[in-house]
Amino acid sequence: MKHLIRAAAGALLIPVFALAATPAVQAQESFRIGFVNPDRVLREAQPAKAAQAKLEAEFLKREKDLTAQGEALKTASERFEREATTLSESQRTARQRALVDQDRDFQRRRREFQEDLNARKNEELQQVYERANRVVKQVAEAEKYDAILQEAIYINPKHDITDKVIKALNASTTAPSAGK
Repeated sequence: MKHLIRAAAGALLIPVFALAATPAVQAQESFRIGFVNPDRVLREAQPAKAAQAKLEAEFLKREKDLTAQGEALKTASERFEREATTLSESQRTARQRALVDQDRDFQRRRREFQEDLNARKNEELQQVYERANRVVKQVAEAEKYDAILQEAIYINPKHDITDKVIKALNASTTAPSAGK
């Protein structure tokens, strides 16, 4: 009799546990997670490519000038090395000072160039990141994602929405120019 009561009680509890577990499983199934690869967005999205092209155009002349100054310094240094034995002590000292001054100026200009380039690059990338984050949010809301990750050790490709974000970002870039 005791066994029969325990068996009946156990049989009644199994459906209760099954019912209690069902909402958790359903909640788990309805939780949508997505992943965006920000590096790919910066490589492939049109706004990122446009920002890169803008930076290249903006800094191309300064870069060419620096390259030319570096080549001139190298040539002058090589010429000094060849002619150093035939120069008087005062001429050699004067040319060495001139080369040191030229090198100091070159290094200063190169450092300033790099600092300016990095600052502008950060400005442009920040704008791209802000636009990309707005697009990620739009995609997440439209497709009812609960969470979007940007960094993960592993992500199943079925959760990767990077292509959708790139397409939406590209579409948002071309839409304003169509109205102009």
